[in-house]
Amino acid sequence: MRVAVYYSNRDVRVENRPRPKAGPGELVFRVMASGVCGSDVMEWYRLTKAPVVLGHEVAGEVVEIGAGLAGFAVGDRIVTTHHVPCNECRYCLAGQHPVCDTLRTTSFDPGGFAEFVRLPAANVLRGTFAVSDRVTYEEASFVEPLACVARGQRIAGGAAGKTVAVLGSGISGLLHILWARAHGAAKILATDIHPFRLDAARRAGAAVTIDARQQDVPARIQEANEGRAADLVIVCTASLSAVGQAMHAVDRGGTILFFALFPPGVTFPFPVYELGKDGITIVHSYAGPPADMRTALDAIAARRVDVASLITHRLPLAETGDAFRLVEEAGESLKVIVEPQR
Repeated sequence: MRVAVYYSNRDVRVENRPRPKAGPGELVFRVMASGVCGSDVMEWYRLTKAPVVLGHEVAGEVVEIGAGLAGFAVGDRIVTTHHVPCNECRYCLAGQHPVCDTLRTTSFDPGGFAEFVRLPAANVLRGTFAVSDRVTYEEASFVEPLACVARGQRIAGGAAGKTVAVLGSGISGLLHILWARAHGAAKILATDIHPFRLDAARRAGAAVTIDARQQDVPARIQEANEGRAADLVIVCTASLSAVGQAMHAVDRGGTILFFALFPPGVTFPFPVYELGKDGITIVHSYAGPPADMRTALDAIAARRVDVASLITHRLPLAETGDAFRLVEEAGESLKVIVEPQR
């Protein structure tokens, strides 16, 4: 089978490997859609693992069932996730699935930028869901990133009735806008430094968009919100300037959700007195546990979240390198989908 092997952002090679086989409790599926995540092009995060087949935002069709596996059949349409928790450790029982040791060791074989993927038994059991015919494969490939968004807003207290400010309108920021809009946010404001993404934020549901290069973000948020800061500020860009803006853009009693991944060693001087005086809550979220995967899939199937509107590019497996370039350059692209069967 063909796989796209990552050596660096500018060196992604299509190579041939044997098709994996399903062991007991496992399955193999044909990858029909594989989204490029922003984390796929973070070289500080990926280069130490290279060469590697990346791709974790996937959906496809079951082609092989391992011995003893019940509940799935050849031909089933599925969506799955590469990282699954044990659901039994002290962290999982406390709702902190992202820090579960099992979650950090589970993965695909080889990765979503391949014609076929073997799912280990743990991934089948705790992270794989049937997809109805009314959901396309490319829509289903959004389930994993949308589950991450769902968890983030859930642990941040939800968006219902709140003024939500999304700092950074890349693909994760846009998913946050769509999710907040679908869950009753009173007003959504969004920032970015690129006109293309600001336009996308408006289409996704942001009532006010702010050019972070040209405007004072906290002041503009208060101006657009009748003199009051935001109840929930979601930082979707790994920018220290956005962290500083968040500190001044959140209202008393409000919450800041750090969603973007920063490289190791990055620090920021927090205004500890002001945060305590104003009762500001700071939370961070990573990954989307199985319950959030189900929630995200249900929202997509019910058309409460229009993820398809975010797709700007669809490329065959042979052009995975171009897909990475589009995402890395962050120009006029939003969600880039690789179609391994082309």
